[in-house]
Amino acid sequence: MRFRIKPSSTFLPLILTIVLILGMLIGVKLVDHGGSRSMFVYPKTDKLSGVINFIEMEYVDSVSREKLVEKTIPLLLKNLDPHSVYIPAKDLQRINEPLEGNFEGIGIQFNMLNDTVVVIQTISGGPSEKIGIMPGDRIVTINDTIVAGVGLPDQEIVSRLRGIRGTKVMVGVKRQHIQGIMEFEITRDRIPLYSVDVSYMIDDETGYIKISQFSRTTFREYMEAAEKLNAMGMKRLILDLRGNGGGYMDPATSIADQFLDEGKLIVYTEGRANPRSDVIATSRGINLDTELLIMIDEWSASASEIIAGAIQDNDRGLVVGRRSFGKGLVQHPTMFSDGSALRLTVARYYTPTGRSIQKPYEAGPDEYYHDLDRRFLNGELDEADSIRFNDSLKYVTPGGNIVYGGGGIMPDVFIPRDTAGLTDYYSQVVRRGLVYRFAFNYSDNNRSALAGFDNAAEIDQYLDRQNLLGSFIEFAESEGIRRNDDQIGKSREIIHTQIKAYIARNIIDNEGFYPIIGKIDEALQKSIYLISEGTGHRLTQRQQ
Repeated sequence: MRFRIKPSSTFLPLILTIVLILGMLIGVKLVDHGGSRSMFVYPKTDKLSGVINFIEMEYVDSVSREKLVEKTIPLLLKNLDPHSVYIPAKDLQRINEPLEGNFEGIGIQFNMLNDTVVVIQTISGGPSEKIGIMPGDRIVTINDTIVAGVGLPDQEIVSRLRGIRGTKVMVGVKRQHIQGIMEFEITRDRIPLYSVDVSYMIDDETGYIKISQFSRTTFREYMEAAEKLNAMGMKRLILDLRGNGGGYMDPATSIADQFLDEGKLIVYTEGRANPRSDVIATSRGINLDTELLIMIDEWSASASEIIAGAIQDNDRGLVVGRRSFGKGLVQHPTMFSDGSALRLTVARYYTPTGRSIQKPYEAGPDEYYHDLDRRFLNGELDEADSIRFNDSLKYVTPGGNIVYGGGGIMPDVFIPRDTAGLTDYYSQVVRRGLVYRFAFNYSDNNRSALAGFDNAAEIDQYLDRQNLLGSFIEFAESEGIRRNDDQIGKSREIIHTQIKAYIARNIIDNEGFYPIIGKIDEALQKSIYLISEGTGHRLTQRQQ
């Protein structure tokens, strides 16, 4: 008996094989079922790419694949941790500038006053200083476009003034006591950004250095500051890291190295795909015999916490202030061909005793960043006793001191936030920016009298002989703030000192501001007392 094979049975397996191969190559197969279309993605094909392909082909309106990708990547990272971020190409230069320690522009510090760009300082050696721009100058035009009195936002002004090194920009300047508009053609150049805000001697033996962030130039800046103070006889150092949100890790470990003996562990990092890596102190420190006190607060994070943790865990100095932020994650940067970048968390860093100071983030980024609000509401910024520690995260230093992990560096000496002198009157004048505006107007109108001073002490003494507070009260009244003698009496010192400090900053920058404002800085005054008296169980001499 003969059997006849139907053609349909012969070709069906072949047809199915061809369809399967096409599905593997294309990745997406669209099947019509009664007018609706469903997407099938081959199991080994990237589902995310398949979804984007499907949207691009079938969505009811036209869409940009590029925009979809740009919006999707941040959502992916948001589900990892609070510090893994995607940076679009248009934002990368602006975000990197503070960390790189320079930008390209004309080299001025300015503020907007009455909708006018007012030059506060020219950066030393920068193109504006070289060509004759002066503090107090009003920039009214940029490349023949009027920028004064037209309501341009600060960022728009910045974008017009900055540009590629070597390019030119024309600015029209109104200067006091000079008729008409002065025209300056400025050639843009690379402008340094400084992360060491100030360094000076508080007394004959006590130095003070304030670092605002950790950029590529921070270690060099620190060394210059420390060597200057060493030459002036510094035996004790207050290193102020309050408000320092971190930055690059290497400058922080290099600074910690200046205080620690050879072989001491500074920090180590470790991650799932990144084996443990130790940073060990060398023998090259220039402050090995300098008594050290580090100031931190709730805004001190990351690289700041590396230094504070290394000093605390090695029983090398005293840490004072309030519990730090709690950021102990290491990000690795990756560049894309379109100029954008990804900073992915690849490891955690640990202090020498083995504690991670990274605070929990499992509840999501919103809860993570609201942690500081909770600290305020719980009274942690005012009372050390309000802080609750987990005994399972207790560690012991070589000197027998107990430290805790799991959420920032807890200082050895707690200093609450300063609320002295705070009244409704003071709050009103601060909210309206009147202290700063009065100080700027005074500086602007008295530049010739102030120009001869080159240090904070001289400016402070001169201003004490002026009727600053009385003039300010009249100015505040003209701005609608009713006089209240009782509250002014309580806030007198803080208002008067702030006015003097801002005037000094307008004349000689931070070298004028910090020595004056430090007189009402309760945490700094307490730190000066502690380091001068040798108080505190971690204020030790160099470990032998």
